[in-house]
Amino acid sequence: MDFNVKKLASDAGVFFSRAMQFTEEKLGQAEKTELDAHFESLLARADCTKNWTEKILRQTEVLLQPNPSARVEEFLYEKLDRKVPSRVTNGELLAQYMTEAANDFGPGTPYGKTLIKVGETQRRLGAAERDFIHSASINFLTPLRNFLEGDWRTISKERRILQNRRLDLDACKARLKKAKAAEAKAACEGDAVPDFQETRPRNYVLSASASALWSDEVEKAEHELRLTQTEFDRQAEVTRLLLEGISSTHVNHLRCLHEFVESQTNYYAQCYQYMLDLQKQLGRFSGTFVGNAESTSPPPAATSPPAVAAAPLPAVPTIPVVPTIVGVPNTVAESVLNPNEVKPPASGTRKARVLYDYEAADSTELALLADEMITVYSLPGMDPDWLIGERGNQKGKVPVTYLELLS
Repeated sequence: MDFNVKKLASDAGVFFSRAMQFTEEKLGQAEKTELDAHFESLLARADCTKNWTEKILRQTEVLLQPNPSARVEEFLYEKLDRKVPSRVTNGELLAQYMTEAANDFGPGTPYGKTLIKVGETQRRLGAAERDFIHSASINFLTPLRNFLEGDWRTISKERRILQNRRLDLDACKARLKKAKAAEAKAACEGDAVPDFQETRPRNYVLSASASALWSDEVEKAEHELRLTQTEFDRQAEVTRLLLEGISSTHVNHLRCLHEFVESQTNYYAQCYQYMLDLQKQLGRFSGTFVGNAESTSPPPAATSPPAVAAAPLPAVPTIPVVPTIVGVPNTVAESVLNPNEVKPPASGTRKARVLYDYEAADSTELALLADEMITVYSLPGMDPDWLIGERGNQKGKVPVTYLELLS
């Protein structure tokens, strides 16, 4: 190791002189070269870009990986330039647990079948999440990180050099100012008429010699000022070009932002479609898990105590049900299998707005289109998750979860 004491002492002297210069500038005791307004606005925009890019980057990382321990692990792998090991997503882990539970409960039982169906969907959701995280990391996080670790470091380095050039320029200006003041003072002393009767006339010779020395000092200071001004102007131009490149950075980040939104849109669209498919699958055999509705129906009003019958109850909208006649065999439950033969109640049907598209699984179901209006009603003994829907001359079963019932 080459330890140069003179260089160390010189660097220390420069450090302390600049520290004093900074202090004098803050106290208003020293002149400071000001940059033009356009340059200051470029600096402010660059600082703003850096600050917000850091915040957006950090929060996007939290969005993609909420676990702080996992984020720290990925950061360490990245700094060590090693590949991050593959990690199971929460959806995939949930799918694994549901599948194992279904095997324990019995894959042939209603609960086991449902666990398997939901687990498959969770696995697909986890895979979609993994693809989204990978795409967002490459198309959005990587460009932001490259700006902070590449372009911004270069800009910061050139700004520090420009700051040193400005301090050198201000120091040269102060040195020239002092030299001119000393030269003027020496010139005033030299212009005085010499008194040859003075016992010590050599003071006039010294004054003339000092004036010549200060003139040389002024010339030297002016030369150094010109060199320092040239270096400052050159560095200011380099820094200006880098700062103006922030506009290109904004354009690049805008393109990356569009790609991030596109990836997020595709991800949520996949999740939405997966859940719709799962909902259809569960709706087709949900009646297997529902008990007899008549066994859970409330007792007749005639057997209720008078005090309870007299109590006021809030009005709650209900789905109209086709009434039954005592003593007559109830064949309506069997007609659910063929809704086209079912007649709607004389009054009390309700309107409903369709929330999502629905494809009929068989001839007993009614296909739906989002935002269309249909008429719905229920039948005794019918699965509570389904209603009878009518649209013109068409009629069939429709799932309740696809409807918004209107009062």
